Amino acid sequence: MAIVVLVGTLDTKGDEYAWLRDRVRELGCDVVLVDAGVGRSGGAPDVSAEEVARAGGASLQALRDAGDRGAAVTAMGEGAAAVLAGLERIDAVLAVGGSGGSSIAARAVRDLPIGLPKVIVSTMASGDVAPYVGAKDVTLTYSVVDIAGLNRVSRLILGNAAGAAAGMAKAHEEARSAVADERPLVAASMFGVTTPAVDAARERLDELGYEVLVFHATGAGGRALEGLVESGLIAGVLDLTTTELADDLVGGVLSAGPERLTAAGRLGVPQVVAPGALDMVNFGPRETVPQRFEGRNLYVHNPTVTLMRTTRDEMAELGRRIAAKLRAATGPTALFLPLGGVSALDAPGMPFHDPDADAACFAALEGAAETERLDMNINDPAFGRAMADRLHRMISGESR
Repeated sequence: MAIVVLVGTLDTKGDEYAWLRDRVRELGCDVVLVDAGVGRSGGAPDVSAEEVARAGGASLQALRDAGDRGAAVTAMGEGAAAVLAGLERIDAVLAVGGSGGSSIAARAVRDLPIGLPKVIVSTMASGDVAPYVGAKDVTLTYSVVDIAGLNRVSRLILGNAAGAAAGMAKAHEEARSAVADERPLVAASMFGVTTPAVDAARERLDELGYEVLVFHATGAGGRALEGLVESGLIAGVLDLTTTELADDLVGGVLSAGPERLTAAGRLGVPQVVAPGALDMVNFGPRETVPQRFEGRNLYVHNPTVTLMRTTRDEMAELGRRIAAKLRAATGPTALFLPLGGVSALDAPGMPFHDPDADAACFAALEGAAETERLDMNINDPAFGRAMADRLHRMISGESR
C-alpha cells in the first residue's frame, strides 16, 4: 500500500491533520504523521515533536523555553528533513500551514528526490513561492482561507490536497514497481539562441544510448539542473548554455545565482561546458531595461524579452568566473569554444557579433580545462555533436 507522510505543526493544526489522516486513509493509503510543532501536541503523531527536534540537533524543551519562533521553525524544519530521510519508504509528502508551517514543510521536502510527490497547502502560495519551491518539484496549493479550523471551504481545499497526494502516492508506488528506463541520464542546458546546438547534441546522445533532460536557462532552469545533479541521478552534464552567469554578473532577470556551474564539478560528475549565449543579458520589455544601460547594444527579442550584448570587459570577467569553477572540478571536465560565435545572435552579420569580446572571454578561459577550439558558430550541428561525443567518452571512461 502506498504511504503518505503528513508533516505538520500539531500544536496549532491538530484537528486539520487528524481530518487529513482519516481522508488519506479512506483514499486507500497508509499514513505516517510527523509532528513538527513546538507547543503541546494536538494530535497522536507517529513521530513526536520531541523526536523531530532531536533529529534537528535541538531539545524541544529548550526551543519552548527560548521562545524564539524563528529558531524553532529552523530547528524543526531540519529535524523534519532528517526524519523523512530516515524513513524506509515514502510515496508522497503532504503538509498544510501558514508561513511557519510552510517553511518547515519546504525544508522537510527540499532534499527528497525529484519525482517523489511533495504537496503543500499554504496561505503563502499566492505570492512569491520561490523560497518554498526552490529547484524541486513541489506542488503548492493556495489555502484560500486561513488554516484555522475546519469549515466548508477548508474541507474542499484540504480534501483536494488529500486526493492529490493519495493519487500521486499510488502512482509513485506503481512507478517504483515498474521496470525503469535504464538509460543513463544526461542534463543539458539550452536557450532559444542555442537550440540547434542542443538539438544536435541531444540527437547524438540518444543514438549513443542516453536519455537527455533539457533545462531552459531561465534562472529557474539552471537551478533545477544543479539540483538534479545534486540528487545523484545524472551521469553527465552537457552544459552548452551558461548564459545565466551573464545575468548574475551584470544584473539581468534570469540569474541562477553564483552557484550555477558548480554541482557537477563538486560531485565529480563528467561535464562538457561551452560559453553558450554569454553574449547576452536578459531583461523584460524594452521599457523595463534599467536606465544605466541606455546606450548599450540592445536587441528586442520579442515584446516581453529584451537582450543586451555583454561588453569585452564583462566577457573577460565571465571567462575568469567560469575558469575558476572548472579548475575546482573534481571530475572529468572539458571546455568547447565556438570561434564563430557563442549564440545565434553572435554569428557574422548578426546584431551581437563581436569577435573581440568573445576573444577576451576565451583568453580568460585558457588552461581552465581540456579545451577544444572549433572554427564554427555554436549552432553548427557539428559543434553539438562534438560535445556529445566527448561527454560520452568521459562517461564511459574512454580516452579522448
